[in-house]
Amino acid sequence: MSNKENGWANTMSETDTAETADGRRMRSERSRQAIIEAALYLMNEGNLIPTAQAIAERAGVGIRSFFRHFADMDTLFNAVDEQSRNAIEARFLGGDRDGSLADRILHAVERHADGYEAETNTILSTSAQLWRSAVLKKNYARYQRGLRIDLNDWLPELNALSRGQREAVDAIASFEMWHRLRYHQGLSKAAAIAIIFDLLLVLIQQ
Repeated sequence: MSNKENGWANTMSETDTAETADGRRMRSERSRQAIIEAALYLMNEGNLIPTAQAIAERAGVGIRSFFRHFADMDTLFNAVDEQSRNAIEARFLGGDRDGSLADRILHAVERHADGYEAETNTILSTSAQLWRSAVLKKNYARYQRGLRIDLNDWLPELNALSRGQREAVDAIASFEMWHRLRYHQGLSKAAAIAIIFDLLLVLIQQ
């Protein structure tokens, strides 16, 4: 074979190798993404503490593939949070923040209610696993700080409250309060909104 032919053969070999490597990377990324989406799917359908095996089966990958992508569950939790964070935060941000105090309290409660309703299983899953996950503890604390800051943006009047009153506001506006009214006490969404609105209005106007 001539040097020219050797050069052509080498170039083809290098191209084939690069294409093979690219194909493997793409398959690896698809598997990784499938695992993240499977974890979200399982949580959203009510499996609040999905195992690595259950997630792998839902994703259509082997358990060894799961652990090639994610060394442990905390690594997966971090990836899930990175993918879903913007969408979750967007559920709570925005909304009509003008009007009287009563208007703004109502709008804030309604906005948070919509967010809580959409993310109920995600929040419950996080709460159920806080005891075993440093990542979930960190992320949950970040979301709590974000909700507190967001409520201050809705209601600047909160800055005039005592520390005890301000903490009471956060308790009343929390997911835990919302979930108790909706799930444990069986109230409708409208009834739960009305109760939280009334409690906040009385507390802030004191």
